[in-house]
Formats: sequence, C-alpha cells, structure tokens
Amino acid sequence: MDKGLKWASIVTAILGGLDAAYLLIYKLTSAQAMCLGSGDCSTVNSSRYSEITGIPVSLLGLLAYLAIIGIHALETRSRFLKQNGNLLVFGLSLAGVLFSAYLTYVELYVIHAVCPFCVASAILITIIFILAIIRLIRQP
Repeated sequence: MDKGLKWASIVTAILGGLDAAYLLIYKLTSAQAMCLGSGDCSTVNSSRYSEITGIPVSLLGLLAYLAIIGIHALETRSRFLKQNGNLLVFGLSLAGVLFSAYLTYVELYVIHAVCPFCVASAILITIIFILAIIRLIRQP
C-alpha cells in the first residue's frame, strides 16, 4: 500500500471537509458576507437543488469526506478496512464524482450560476477518486 497516496487522499478529504463545512454554515446561516467573490454561490445555495428532502447537500458532502478520512484512519486498525478500505473509498468517491457532475450540470444549465466552493468540492472529490483508482491498481 502506497502511504503517499493514502496521505494525499486524507489531506484532500480534509480540504473537502473544510469546504463542505463552510458551505453548510453558509446554508444554515445565509450570511451573505460569506459569499466571497460572486453572488452566484448565494443563488446556488438558496436553490431547491441545494437540499435533498430537506437535508443540505453540503451536509452529505461533509459526511462523505469524514467517512473517507475515517476509513483511511482505521485501515491499519481493522482487518476489514485493511482488506476493503480502498474499495470503500473508491465507491464513496465514485458516488461523489457522479453527484458532483450532476450538480455541476444543474449549476450550468438549470440555475445558470456557479458556486466557486461547489466547484472546489467537485475538484477535490475527483482527486480523491483518481487516487482511489491508483491505490486499487497498485493494491497487491
């Protein structure tokens, strides 16, 4: 197992978690001052696509990033995660990439507004996905 790839994934997931936490705080407080640079993040964050059955999408992202961090952190302590951790991170990040692709489509073609923090999250989950693929390929 390549520890460099694991740590790159952990650091990327921490950055994604911070980004998702920021978006969640913004969603819950609607503090316009938090919308740095453009009003588009306000448009995106107040749209009906920013929630799924009342649950903020940013909370789902935060939970996914925390799960990825947790899986990596426990890989050395759990035989199950040692054997299946790479596959679990791959599955979570694949779901994240697909959902981010859908949300990016919605931003561009439905809402006509782009949130830079959402774009950052999409990039970060894509990096984690690529790292997960590499780890799976290199896995003994």
